[in-house]
Amino acid sequence: MTNAHDAGARPGRALLLLLPVQAVLVAALGLLVTGPLAHHWPLSAEDDVNRALADGRAPSATSLTDWLSLVADTQTVIGLTLLCVLGLLLVPRAPRWWEAGFLAVSVAAQSAVFLLVTLVVNRDRPDVPHLDGAPPTSSFPSGHVGASAALYGGLAVLAARHLRGVWRNLVVGLLLLVPLAVAFSRLYRGMHHPSDVVVGLLNGACTLLVVGAALLPDARKGGAEPEPAAPGTRRAVVVRHPHACDDGTAARVRTVLRRHGYAEQRWTDTTPEDPSGGLAPHLTGTDADPAGPAEPVGPVGPVGLVDLVVVCGGDGTVRACADLVAGTGIPLAIVPCGTGNLLARNLGLPVEPVAALRKALSGRAVGLDVGRIRGDGLAPTRFAVMAGAGFDAAMVRDASPRLKERLGWAAYVLSAARHLRDPRMRLSLRLDGGAQLERRARMVVIGNVGSLQGGLPLLPEARPDSGRLEVVLLDPRGVTGWLAAAGYLASRAPGRSRVSGTRERTAAHGALEYFGATRVDLRFARPQPRELDGDVLPAGTRLTAEVEPGALRVCLPAPTRIGAQAVSGKDRKEVAEHGHRDARTAAR
Repeated sequence: MTNAHDAGARPGRALLLLLPVQAVLVAALGLLVTGPLAHHWPLSAEDDVNRALADGRAPSATSLTDWLSLVADTQTVIGLTLLCVLGLLLVPRAPRWWEAGFLAVSVAAQSAVFLLVTLVVNRDRPDVPHLDGAPPTSSFPSGHVGASAALYGGLAVLAARHLRGVWRNLVVGLLLLVPLAVAFSRLYRGMHHPSDVVVGLLNGACTLLVVGAALLPDARKGGAEPEPAAPGTRRAVVVRHPHACDDGTAARVRTVLRRHGYAEQRWTDTTPEDPSGGLAPHLTGTDADPAGPAEPVGPVGPVGLVDLVVVCGGDGTVRACADLVAGTGIPLAIVPCGTGNLLARNLGLPVEPVAALRKALSGRAVGLDVGRIRGDGLAPTRFAVMAGAGFDAAMVRDASPRLKERLGWAAYVLSAARHLRDPRMRLSLRLDGGAQLERRARMVVIGNVGSLQGGLPLLPEARPDSGRLEVVLLDPRGVTGWLAAAGYLASRAPGRSRVSGTRERTAAHGALEYFGATRVDLRFARPQPRELDGDVLPAGTRLTAEVEPGALRVCLPAPTRIGAQAVSGKDRKEVAEHGHRDARTAAR
């Protein structure tokens, strides 16, 4: 669940549906201009304007307007648009996909509106000598003016987003003058009536407004955040999964961190051999230049060495980094770039990577629990989401990497279908050192958080600030058992369930059995596939998990709504106390 990029949804794209409405309005305006309003002022005076400009032509002005016509010519606009789009996409380490799309779509959409309107509105060109050749299309609206407004106006929008100071004003001002100059040149050269160029400007400007509102908000998430109130020189280490977090996202992360005062950034990439990207030396100071000044060393490393650890990856990358950061007091910020991003989803972070970072840095660091797990063939390590054995681990193990890249977490659904008829496993369960419980199940999951993809609450009472771990055994019998389990979990989806002072030990006619404890010991009769936060572990016969309350400080938006359910402090206390009574009862 760690490698594919989760693009997320962008509902602003629906605004593009306004473009057909724009075409209808421009066509309706054209019919009014050429029909009922044609003989009313100011339209009645348009011919006089065209004749006056034709009578006052001079060689120097004719040469200048000839150049302006070339600037707005169809071939020129298409060529410049392609060059600008390629430039935006080939910016070293920071391709600007959404800005490139904004520019390309703006120019194309303006042209589409223009062509549709000319099919409806038939207006002759002014009755003066024409200095340019013209295709047999309507004079209304001006295509040259609309195209220049879309292209040069779009470049002005992008310049305003990235330039500062006097250069911003100069570049934006010059770019906005181009469509106005083109509009004058079309009048001067006798190619359009005044109302043609005015509506051409409106067509280009309205297209920019619609397309910008549809596409640019997502691009702004990483690069147009408000300046922090008190920028400083704080230091951040950024661990990046190179395949999940592309160069564009990485560049936007750099910008967000700088604007929140993290002037010093150390970036490191993960590898298959080291999913934490060599984070440990950054925390202990052993990566520092040996020739540099020595710093006092505390339990974790040089005092004030790291102010923040940022993880750009999926749950597996977050788990590897959390294992090292837990207990140090250093805050962790999550940039969800994986297939599942279960921890980020359970913590209420946005699924768009840079938006999640921006929200997290605007909030506060909250102490969350982690689980510490060990077993045969496993070195002790921590997890933040879930550990499991049986059906769940086999599903993760056999999911196709290629399908994960193309389908995201849906690839796990296809893998799960292959294991629906796997044999049940025999296991023993011991909670908080109590009596041993013998069970049969298809899957066992130990959770620090409770919801799967789509908000499915596998462990409805799991919360990462409860001070305990939740356990579920899944043992459906036949098709009816699977349907009963699925129906029960769906009925517990957020908004349909309510935390109370009681817990159900079993559910779905025995297909699900729940426990809660601070320590969970599992023994399997035969080696079983195992997984940890979406990473496959070697098969084995033992798993022991213990909770470390509040060991990991995670940056979260404020106010924070953690877990599948929002509960009050009193409710959490009641649930926790009842859960411990449950465990003691089961042990007896």
